[in-house]
Amino acid sequence: MIINRSCLKEFAEKVHFLPSSLTKSDLLTDPFRLHQENELGIYYSPHNEFINRDASLVIAEITPGFSQMKTAYETAAESLRQGGTLEQMAVDTKIAAGFSGSMRHNLITMLDLCGLPQAFGIQSAAKLFGELRHMLHTTSVIKYPVFIQQKNYTGYKPAITHSPILSTYAFGHFPAELNHVTGPALLIPLGKAAETVCETLIRQHSLQNLICLNGFPHPSGANGHRLKQFSKNKEQLETQIRSFAALVDFSIEKRK
Repeated sequence: MIINRSCLKEFAEKVHFLPSSLTKSDLLTDPFRLHQENELGIYYSPHNEFINRDASLVIAEITPGFSQMKTAYETAAESLRQGGTLEQMAVDTKIAAGFSGSMRHNLITMLDLCGLPQAFGIQSAAKLFGELRHMLHTTSVIKYPVFIQQKNYTGYKPAITHSPILSTYAFGHFPAELNHVTGPALLIPLGKAAETVCETLIRQHSLQNLICLNGFPHPSGANGHRLKQFSKNKEQLETQIRSFAALVDFSIEKRK
């Protein structure tokens, strides 16, 4: 388990001063801002500080949205109130905020439908967010929440390659994080923007011990085309997942 203690410690001190019910006016403020580039702002969130080195499955979106950020801070505050350590806070926020809300439900549904449980030898992808959480690492291409005029960044306008700070995160910090995963692991980028970054990193040989799944739609409810995209790519996704599973031993002993 790898945890960035320095950032956690710095921002944990600010959590104590937050109200119990959080809004953008509480979190999208100077104390939590990491970078500002024109209209683009990057803000801290504690839920991507924990790296699960032993994961067999890595799921990466383009960047956390405000909903995940809000859940992360509320969970962090509760963890600290209960006397949790920084390490425990990192784990608690990861479990609570990673693809939280309706997005997690949509993600689990699509993973089940394209045969991931059968390939991984589990009952349902839902188990990966519960008792089999040790098999999963959730993360983002841009580690921290990004906003354009306080609206969630979707991977475009600006394109990642047109932004120096986004490029630093996507092509520097992101592969460095993933290379802590010992693998072999299946990498599932959510949506085209995240997939494009992963494909570039693979071409550059910047990812080790990971096999990338191509064609998985972003599960956000805001993606009105996700069902059509999933239906179109379902057979291709099933084939890729089976091919990965054939290379890896998902025995009961490995999952313990």
